[in-house]
Amino acid sequence: MAKQRYLRQIQLAVLDDLFNSDLDEQGVLDKHKVRRSTYENWLANELFTERFNRYVNSVRRRSELLMAKYCYLAAAKLVELTTSEKAETARKACLDIICQPKIAAEAEKVEKDSNKQAELLSGTTASRLLAAMAEEKILK
Repeated sequence: MAKQRYLRQIQLAVLDDLFNSDLDEQGVLDKHKVRRSTYENWLANELFTERFNRYVNSVRRRSELLMAKYCYLAAAKLVELTTSEKAETARKACLDIICQPKIAAEAEKVEKDSNKQAELLSGTTASRLLAAMAEEKILK
């Protein structure tokens, strides 16, 4: 049997809906009237699997980009919360800032396989940041 060189239109449509619609896997199969067994056979196909993996990598990159964009906003909001009039909110924000290096270190270990490094906030930097915020609050 000749090796398949391209994907059929239905396969491309299913892949597109799997990754670019709000439908779950079964919903996409129902929409395109594809049997589960047919889909399983497609997953065993090298060309289909290669395209599937490209979609997965694309979604992963989009997710990382989204997280990177909002990481700065989240950090800014956290710093803003340290000046909250509610003492408990300010305390929790300060603790989150202090604990950030530990969280980042754990994330770095997980991402080490993909050769990515997380920038860490050192303990001394966190201490200086908290001292400056405390001094600012006292002066107000």
